[in-house]
Amino acid sequence: MALKKKPVTGMKDILPQEMAIRDYMIRMIKETYGTFGFSSMETPCVEHIENLSSKQGGENEKLIFKILKRGEKLKLEEASQEADLVDSGLRYDLTVPLCRYYSNHANELPSPFKALQMGNVWRADRPQRGRFRQFMQCDIDILGEQTNLAEIELILATTTLLGKLDFHNFTIRINDRRILKAMAAYSGFPQEAYDTVFIILDKMDKIGLEGVAQELEKEGFAKESIDKYMELFRIITPDVAGVSLAQDKLGSFLEAEYPEGLMNIMKSVDAVKSADFKIAFDPTLVRGMSYYTGPIFEISMDEYGGSVGGGGRYDEMIGKFTGNPVPACGFSIGFERIVMLLMERNYQIPGAAEKEAYLVEKKVSPMQMQEIIAEACAERTRGRQVQISIMKKNKKFQKDQLAAEGYTKIREFFAE
Repeated sequence: MALKKKPVTGMKDILPQEMAIRDYMIRMIKETYGTFGFSSMETPCVEHIENLSSKQGGENEKLIFKILKRGEKLKLEEASQEADLVDSGLRYDLTVPLCRYYSNHANELPSPFKALQMGNVWRADRPQRGRFRQFMQCDIDILGEQTNLAEIELILATTTLLGKLDFHNFTIRINDRRILKAMAAYSGFPQEAYDTVFIILDKMDKIGLEGVAQELEKEGFAKESIDKYMELFRIITPDVAGVSLAQDKLGSFLEAEYPEGLMNIMKSVDAVKSADFKIAFDPTLVRGMSYYTGPIFEISMDEYGGSVGGGGRYDEMIGKFTGNPVPACGFSIGFERIVMLLMERNYQIPGAAEKEAYLVEKKVSPMQMQEIIAEACAERTRGRQVQISIMKKNKKFQKDQLAAEGYTKIREFFAE
């Protein structure tokens, strides 16, 4: 059987030009988030299947790459259900492993703990533009901080990074899961139907207000509830005033501290931000993970046409490991999508070392080659990038290739 040269579906090989941007992004991430006090940490790519299947990962739990038991533990002939065969899986995000990590090491970590985690995750998803089955995630999380300082710091750190990567005019959309629930309760939807309502609401970007109303009607919800619900989205504006209006309309269905907290986040971020972006209240923002308990947010970019990052507060998740609730909030950037956007705009890495190429005629003597190499080494100690190549017959094509790789100066050495 012939060997296959293409990567497995949903995976990709990374060429040097993209790798340079990825490496630069990683450096910028560590440098920028480090100034905000985030510490790098790491978890294994393989996680216990019980943790991955704890009904907190939403639709992602249907996309787990599961791992069979090994050696004597794998008894195919005795298996009657999947649990007899599987005991672990590849992580589908970094939040579940972080919660396990914190639960295991809480006594060794500061409080609050500001974590920076980067690593590959795997989802058996349908590949499409900017989406793969293996991809890098980059998360920052603050564990042990119950005030809105956590949300403010996460948003400021993330937007500062995007600003340094030369992104402008993007939008941080923000909502609160408790406002979502209050709007559903105010409209008269039964509590057990909230998940269905929110799944339909999450399609607002694609099908619009009328499309959401039609789908709710198809599910059999009362027209009075649907009309009342739709009216909220028509009158609520995407700003602090919109949050205040929601507070007034929802009345006793919503505790005052939740919209007040959201307004505090929006005002604080807007007052001190260093990057060029807007922060907007979006009452249609849902976020798919069921573990979110409070404020949620996403990064929208017009040039991508969708989200390139998101996060929120998940105060109950660590308690499922320890029995004791720990306030937690996180923000994840779409590393792969941002790299894709940078590649598409032919992003030039600022401050990159000057690249020089030496083309050496094949006939040069060993002594002359040593002199050329010594000269290249001296240039490298000065911070320049020097490539030494043997001169090919088609010199023009060789030079064009080097120019395409960013070599701005090309020197030729001939046999003396």
